[in-house]
Amino acid sequence: MANAAEHSSANGHAGVIGGSGRLGAARLLLWALAGALAVRQAAAVLRVPPGEWLSGLHLPGGLPGSLYDGGQFTGTPFAGLVLKPLLGLAAPSLEVAWICATLLFVAAIGLVAARGLPDPVPRRTALLAAPVLTALMMVSLPVREAAPPGRTAVLPVLLVLLAVFRVPGERPAGFLIGLAAALQPALLLFAPLLWLTGRRPTAGSAAVTFVGATALSWAATPRDSWTYWVQHMAGTGLGVAPDSLANQSVHGALLRLGLTGPAEILLYVALAAGLAWIGLRRAARYAADGQLLLAVAMTGCVAVAVSPTGWRHQLLWVLLAVAGKVGRRAADRPVWPVAVVLAMTLPSDVLLPNLAALAPVRDNVLLLAALAAACAVPFLPRSSPYWREPVPTAYGRPAAARWARVPLLPFWRRVLSRPNLLLELLLIRVGYSLYSHIRAAAPTSRSLAEGNGSQIHGIERMLGIDIEHAVNHAVVNTPWLEAFFNFYYTSFHFVVPLTILAVLYWRRPGDYRWARASLGLATVLALIGFWLYPLAPPRLMPGLGFIDTVHGPQDLANPSYGAMTAISNQYAAMPSLHFGWSLWCGIVIVVLAPKGWQKLLGVLHPLITVCAIVATANHWVLDAVGGAAVVAAGFGLVCALSGPRRLSASLPAQRTAGEDGEDRDQPLPIPAARASR
Repeated sequence: MANAAEHSSANGHAGVIGGSGRLGAARLLLWALAGALAVRQAAAVLRVPPGEWLSGLHLPGGLPGSLYDGGQFTGTPFAGLVLKPLLGLAAPSLEVAWICATLLFVAAIGLVAARGLPDPVPRRTALLAAPVLTALMMVSLPVREAAPPGRTAVLPVLLVLLAVFRVPGERPAGFLIGLAAALQPALLLFAPLLWLTGRRPTAGSAAVTFVGATALSWAATPRDSWTYWVQHMAGTGLGVAPDSLANQSVHGALLRLGLTGPAEILLYVALAAGLAWIGLRRAARYAADGQLLLAVAMTGCVAVAVSPTGWRHQLLWVLLAVAGKVGRRAADRPVWPVAVVLAMTLPSDVLLPNLAALAPVRDNVLLLAALAAACAVPFLPRSSPYWREPVPTAYGRPAAARWARVPLLPFWRRVLSRPNLLLELLLIRVGYSLYSHIRAAAPTSRSLAEGNGSQIHGIERMLGIDIEHAVNHAVVNTPWLEAFFNFYYTSFHFVVPLTILAVLYWRRPGDYRWARASLGLATVLALIGFWLYPLAPPRLMPGLGFIDTVHGPQDLANPSYGAMTAISNQYAAMPSLHFGWSLWCGIVIVVLAPKGWQKLLGVLHPLITVCAIVATANHWVLDAVGGAAVVAAGFGLVCALSGPRRLSASLPAQRTAGEDGEDRDQPLPIPAARASR
């Protein structure tokens, strides 16, 4: 870690920053995006009335009472002294100044962190790293939660990065780290890291600065210092309860698990000591390897995790950990950065389903991400042969006539290898969550949906296919058939597609990508239909006499269908994805299944599904036609983008026997020059 400032100034970045051409244009666009996100964040904060924004800020000598009387300020007494001069500003001016300073600090973090990337840095990375990181931080949970007054979590990150990468002297660097620790005490863990990496004068300067700043706050505000350091054990319980979800530390996680009393304290101390030991040793090792930014990020993650209160707005360190490289294959490289970005930008209920068994993980996503970065993820050392040359991804040759009639750019190549499982699971889960939110947000005007329902009903009567009422009542009069269709409608919609995807992933990875992409595109097209054409299903149409066999009799003005009433859009009926997904399943099974009885099941599934959606009065017949249309479009788009399912004759698939004796498709080797890294 020695000579970090010299390393950052002489690492060759200056020769590429400010380049021209397409990379320069992309850099400008990314900075524009970061600026737009900053404006959006500022607008969200400024919508809060200044008086309400300042209601929780109590500073000695300013507003009446102790620093912690308001119950919302969670900073150190030294932070209170630093913020005290700001009380001279009027409330609107302070609000504007605070958010502007926070966003400027975020941009500075992006610039300094980009200059701290380890050598060698590719030209594209050097040009785009700063705006990309800044844009990601602007939408991250820590920055979004750093706007309330008294939250100084962004400033300590910047102080540490400046000390490590930009300040040339040992003692000035230690002074900045000591100030950061005075604002956020857990960051004093950087002193042991500096000691382990040979920067002992810097470590000593940091410790002395921290002690001096803390002593100054004791002398100026003894009552508040006693409250913070003794009564609340370094701030534990200030602001909100220590077991709240906002406390993403090991101590908070143990409290949420139901542990209390001396046993919890002992377990917390033991875990914190062990995690600090492991994390600091790993950070020192990566610092010695030349990966200073990764070492800093790991230490910051450890500091927040072992602190008695590790707030979400203090976990910006996790986002900096994307500087580490994980995986030998090029296909595995995106997994870690994608997982970090998703964890840092999306609510935990988007990442994980709302199941009681997953609650301990869902409630501690940010903590687990910090612990993974600090103590578990096997980042590659720079000495690894895969650091610069990962195992390349194998692509198939594009079909010769693929673009003859389709005016699309050849950006979507057929990948032959199996995708990374963790990345697939993350994207499928997040994709489905986004689908659910967009579907629920589609227009839900009852009058418009019923008007469109009357229109669909009229078209069906004109075509002579208005069979829904007859089928619905015939099934209601046959109890066993009604029970069967209700069960089929509610049980197989998700199970069958997920099962098919799992089998294809394991047995036929090339076909998995083709099938997964077609299903995803069909679903996106269906979302457009839900948005443009809200449609009341037969069971929610007044005066037509349909019976809701699944949910029972409904008040059409306020329909109720169980726990999903508040979050499900029942007017998202055209096209029918119940039928569309079942048709996709049938096509995939018929095309790929090796045995006749399996193909028969593939044919029966969409046939039974279309009977179920009509019999239960959940869809019109034309909804099924719409579902078939989006599925056909999904397969057609995949064919246009990546060619036919079977690649051209110049690159046939080998048939090889797997360990279980079954034949599997394996790609022939392709020249290394054609492989994309």
